Amino acid sequence: MSGPDPLDDAVQRMLAGDDEAFRTVYRALQPPLLRYLTVLVGVADAEDMASEAWSQAFRDLDRFSGGADGFRGWVTTIGRNRALDHLRRNSRRPVSDQPVEDLVDLPDSADVELDTLGRVNSEAILALIAALPREQAEAIMLRTVLGFDAPTAARILGKRPGAVRAAAHRGLKQLAKKIADEP
Repeated sequence: MSGPDPLDDAVQRMLAGDDEAFRTVYRALQPPLLRYLTVLVGVADAEDMASEAWSQAFRDLDRFSGGADGFRGWVTTIGRNRALDHLRRNSRRPVSDQPVEDLVDLPDSADVELDTLGRVNSEAILALIAALPREQAEAIMLRTVLGFDAPTAARILGKRPGAVRAAAHRGLKQLAKKIADEP
């Protein structure tokens, strides 16, 4: 990015207690955070992880200092930590052998086809990214979708910037191959 971040002012006002500024920051950062968390934990749990991340960020707001880019990184790190905790917790849970069909009472009356038309491409891309090795998927989401530079993405992932750039590059090459192989 070049020039000052337009969210810097909103972040500073938010830190000073301005509720409207918090709403502005939330509206700007929630969609990309949600897309990132969807790749980590799936559609079903991403909203909960994002909600937990924002709850903790709001609770600990007095501990944060910095601008918009720092705040984006901070909230993303919180979300990532929540998602990884969730994945660890779920890996220890027993899984039922009962088929899903036995759990369904009645079909939903909503027209799923119409509801999902606007999301098909986004969900397809997120599914392709989610199918990559986690290191590559996270690097792509942080660098390409959330727009973090390599040093910020590296801090979030606990890696070196070069490793993040390499993982994103490998992941993007795999995505390009998968897309080219699609009929």
